[in-house]
Amino acid sequence: MPLPPVPARRALRALPAALALAGVASGLTACAGAEADVPPGKTVVVASIYPVAWLAEKVGGDDVFVRTLTEPGTEPHDLELTTRKAAAVVDADFAVHVGGVQPAVDDAVRRHAKQNSLDAATVVKTLPPPDETDDAEAHDGVRHEESDHDPHIWLDPTRMATVATVLGDRLADTDPAHASRYRERAAATAAELAALDRGFRAGLAACARREIITAHAAFGYLADRYGLRQTPVAGVDPGAEPTPRRLADLTRRVSATGATTIFTETLVSPKVAESLARAAGVRTAVLDPIEGIEDGSSDDYLTIMQRNLRTLRPALECT
Repeated sequence: MPLPPVPARRALRALPAALALAGVASGLTACAGAEADVPPGKTVVVASIYPVAWLAEKVGGDDVFVRTLTEPGTEPHDLELTTRKAAAVVDADFAVHVGGVQPAVDDAVRRHAKQNSLDAATVVKTLPPPDETDDAEAHDGVRHEESDHDPHIWLDPTRMATVATVLGDRLADTDPAHASRYRERAAATAAELAALDRGFRAGLAACARREIITAHAAFGYLADRYGLRQTPVAGVDPGAEPTPRRLADLTRRVSATGATTIFTETLVSPKVAESLARAAGVRTAVLDPIEGIEDGSSDDYLTIMQRNLRTLRPALECT
């Protein structure tokens, strides 16, 4: 069945979202204006963060229009769901997110798009959340609310391949007219991710060391898949400041493991990791958790993961 004209359909569906979430006419106008730019005939997919937005674009191809709730170059853990973004969840044909990264998004999807959404963390085997890296002093005496699992599933290509396959099926259900195209693109994407996995397995098979000391606890799935051990400076929240005691413990651990590199990352300040590296007498290198990319970047998920592998191999002295 052909889709009705997009602007009218979106304006009608945006109405309850704006009323519920804003309660004022100005919110309605802003939301409708944003949706008016959607090309006619496209299935609109709203994605919480870059990795699943990348998957939606790969699997959806020319049949979808993807909106990402997290702005390019911003740290996704700190996302505030504005009225426009919250209404966009309701207004979309389909929503894809990773439960546990952004509680506000999880809540909006649960309330307004439960029947037309995919939580990527529900279709793969998840790992438990990382152990606390320090006592309450590390968070100024306040414990941050945590998920019941480690949400960084996208750093394992095999889990991403599973999500791609499921996403293809779900988009096929949402837009049956193009079902075969979604499933074909999902299979092709899963094959690309399988090739990426083979590259990581071969590249990290024989290494002098297996421990990676990272800026925050984002690499648990990568470590789990490829037999590494992650020691994070901060926990799941990359903005958490470790205490002097924690930094002293880490300095001793760097010495004990013979690590040559402390891994910093994009989107958050490297100052703490650089301070640790100076104290331990080692270098730093960027290991990207792919929580977002800079606006206008020519990189994508695959190229960033390949660069991560090139960064890991010399740091771990792999042959």
